[in-house]
Amino acid sequence: MTTETVLRAVGVTKRFGDLPVLRGIDLTVTAGEVVCLMGPSGSGKSTFLRCVNQLERPDGGYLEVRSELLGWKRRGDTLRELSHREIARQRRGIGMVFQRFNLFPHLTVLQNVTEAPVRTRALPRAEAERTARELLERVGLAEKGNAYPGQLSGGQQQRVAIARSLATRPFLMLFDEPTSALDPELVGEVLAVMRTLAEQGMTMIVVTHEAGFARDVADRIVFMDGGVIVEEGPPARLLSAPSHPRTKDFLARVTAAHGGPPVPSTETARTPDTVDTADTADTAEKGQR
Repeated sequence: MTTETVLRAVGVTKRFGDLPVLRGIDLTVTAGEVVCLMGPSGSGKSTFLRCVNQLERPDGGYLEVRSELLGWKRRGDTLRELSHREIARQRRGIGMVFQRFNLFPHLTVLQNVTEAPVRTRALPRAEAERTARELLERVGLAEKGNAYPGQLSGGQQQRVAIARSLATRPFLMLFDEPTSALDPELVGEVLAVMRTLAEQGMTMIVVTHEAGFARDVADRIVFMDGGVIVEEGPPARLLSAPSHPRTKDFLARVTAAHGGPPVPSTETARTPDTVDTADTADTAEKGQR
């Protein structure tokens, strides 16, 4: 049985001004696969997700989702740029959860989850509310439907954001460091929801520094640095015996930051060019959010 290809990226490049952030990304993700993108700040991980969801347009290469070219339509040997309406249609199948929760503060939790399917899928409001209540129960917030975002903890708000993304019935979920804005004690509740989604077969691409989550949940880890994929592989191999020195040094820092046993580092110092590129790329990525 052939596994469906959900996402295919071919030679994807992206620049912000004179700064190259993506330098030719080739990546294929199949149905039901969980791929974790790891790497230092400024390596292009978030920019890549934003290109997949068409919040940024690649400067080169192309992306296909379920064999459909993103942002363009082929007509013989020529390409036609899609309209905003056509891009919105493509986005409906892709859910995205950001670092910040981006909930509407003036709407209740139930209204936050209901709004997208009503507006983008023309779902009757009663049906959308019924689905929203089911999703809130799924993320452990069934009793919070009438609360406002400001009345919730950060972890609860992020779980609402996940429910909101699921409300449009996506076949691909993108997570951009979904726990980075949370207090440490709230991280577990969000990761638990993501683990459940993975167990239920959701195709997911997750930008994360949570090595434990990646080890337990991911089918594959892709390590990025300087806008390129440095190496990739199954978690058991990549986390315990990475082949590239840059991967080893990054994992050593991540492990030390989370209080785990140190991983031997092979890097003595980063070159000035590497420091400038990573730091500036990080600023460029954050400025686009």
